[in-house]
This record gives sequence, structure tokens and C-alpha cells, in this order.
Amino acid sequence: MIASPRFITLEGIDGAGKSTHIGWLTETLRQRGVNVVVTREPGGTALGEQWRDQLLHETMTRETQTLLMFAARSEHLAQVIRPALARGDWVLCDRFTDATYAYQGGGHGVSTDTITHLAHWLHGDCMPDVTLLFDVPLEVSQERLQKTEKTLDRFEREPDDFMQRVREAYLELARQMPQRYRVIDGRKSIDAIRNELRGILDTLF
Repeated sequence: MIASPRFITLEGIDGAGKSTHIGWLTETLRQRGVNVVVTREPGGTALGEQWRDQLLHETMTRETQTLLMFAARSEHLAQVIRPALARGDWVLCDRFTDATYAYQGGGHGVSTDTITHLAHWLHGDCMPDVTLLFDVPLEVSQERLQKTEKTLDRFEREPDDFMQRVREAYLELARQMPQRYRVIDGRKSIDAIRNELRGILDTLF
């Protein structure tokens, strides 16, 4: 029997490994008969992808960055996430509002109260069922990013202290919401991580 629609988010600092597993999660769920919508933030819609390019590559104030993140999220919720859940589909989303708490809040110092107010106003009735936080120490993240062949975006080029604040913000969110968060040690082998993910999925059926 397929469970009710689930909203699953993947979070973590750059280089933590979440992108390595989202395809596997998608295929595993589909093998169980689940209709899965895979999406990402910022982005997920035509307009959101345009804003993603600006957010990742253009210079702007931290306030503009935060508001633009939520503007893209508003479109994403209206066009993708809410309709998918209403159809009974599962949603796998690469980053969501927790990333705003971590990057704009923890990293750039935007008020947590401001982010919380915007989140409650925009999607207080639509929160993830489970958040998979892929966690690695900063030195592991740096090593992985140095090996990548892609051009690094503005967040990936931020100084070490910024990324450390982001990681600490994520871990604090996990401490505050243990009922939703599952913290995964991204240093473990791919097989070990996928065994752990398989067990987490089992709890959702």
C-alpha cells in the first residue's frame, strides 16, 4: 500500500553529497510504485530558474537575496509543490526554506524572525514531512568542491567562516526539530548512506 503524499527535502552545505543521492531516492520510490516529482530551489519553475541564475551569480544585498528566494519559492509552491501533493504525488526537493535559514540567516546574518515571518506567511500550511540533512565537516566540503569541474557559484565561493556558519545553522535546525530532521553523515560510503536512506523511506510507508 502506498502512503499518503510526502514532501521530502534534502539539505546540506555545498559538497555534502545530497545531489549524489537524489536520483537514487527517486528511482527507489518509483520502484515502490510512488509517483515522484523531483525539483529544486531556488528554481523549479521557468521564472524561478531565471531568478536562480541571478541569485547564484549576481551581486545583491542580503535583504534582496532573501526576498528573491521567497519570491521564487512562492511560484514554486503554486506551480509545482502544492499541485503535486494535491494529486497524491510525492515531492523530492533539493533545498527549501531551511536553506534560507542556513544561508541567508546563518551565513549572511538575516534575522531569523524575518525569515520565520515570511515562511509562515507563504507556506505555514505546507512544510516538509522529512528533511534529510547531509552533513560533512567543512574540510570535506572544501576538498570535494576543489575537485569539481563545474564553475563555482557565489555561495560556493564564500569564505570558510561563512560556510561554517551555514553548517552550524543547519545543525541547530536539526536540534530544534528532531521529529522532522534526519542527519546523515556524508562521509560514509555511498552504500552505507543508501542503506540508511532506505530505512528512512521505510518509515514513510
